[in-house]
This record gives sequence, C-alpha cells and structure tokens, in this order.
Amino acid sequence: MAQHDAFHPDLPARGPLRARLHHVRAADLDAGTAQTTGMRRLAAVSGDLVGSEKIWMGQTHVAPATASDNHHHGESETAIHVVRGHPEFVFHDGEQEVRIRTEPGDYIFVPPYVPHREENPDPDEEAVVVIARSTQEAIVVNLPELYALPE
Repeated sequence: MAQHDAFHPDLPARGPLRARLHHVRAADLDAGTAQTTGMRRLAAVSGDLVGSEKIWMGQTHVAPATASDNHHHGESETAIHVVRGHPEFVFHDGEQEVRIRTEPGDYIFVPPYVPHREENPDPDEEAVVVIARSTQEAIVVNLPELYALPE
C-alpha cells in the first residue's frame, strides 16, 4: 500500500516541504538571490524557501532614476506584474531599441535568453514588480551591452 499524506488519500507521500501549503510573509522575503546593479530582488517562492521545483516568484524593487544592467534570464520564461511605479522595459528588436512603458496593473512577458533591462525613470518613486519564472531559482546573466539575438 502506498504512503499518503494526511490531507488527501490520492496524493503521493512527499517530503516535509512538499506536503503542505507555505505562507511567505512580506517581512520574510529572501534577498539571497541573483542581483543586478540598480535592482533589489527578493525571493518569495523558491526551492530553498518552500521546496518549489518548477517555479520561482518574488519581488523586484528598482530605485528612482535607476536602470538595471543589461541581462537575460537563461532558460527561464519570466512573467512580470507591475505593482507600483512606472518601470520601463527595454530590449532590442534586431533593428533598434524598443522601450515598453508600463503602469500599475500591467504585465510583461520575457521569453528565455532575451537580453533586456529594466529602468525606473521616475526621479522620486521606487518601482515594484512581482516576478514569476519558470525555473526553480532566479537566473540572471548580466551582459556588457544590449544586443539583438542572432537569427
């Protein structure tokens, strides 16, 4: 007979992190994640914190009048939800830089390996976004410049 957790007889037995829900309070977000100059990333859902295997989620804070380094997130698909401020997302479409201006409530999707940067042009207000990635941990590969991907 298979082992079952205490909550539902059809669920397989799992390790202690994977047998329950996790409540991660805002005060408990973890700054021990990949960082990019000009940004502060805080993990909320990760393999280390809650035992996730296929997703990473957290917050990113971009200081006023700040831009991140150019970077990509490796094999991760990245979904971004703008919570506060008006961050701008910049990428190269093969011919020129493209700037996406956002406002609270907007979403951005960043495909794997696409070089980009985040900017907060507001001189007074910090921008805050919630990020979800398709990999267990945050992957950040900083780049010397923003460039078009080869075809």
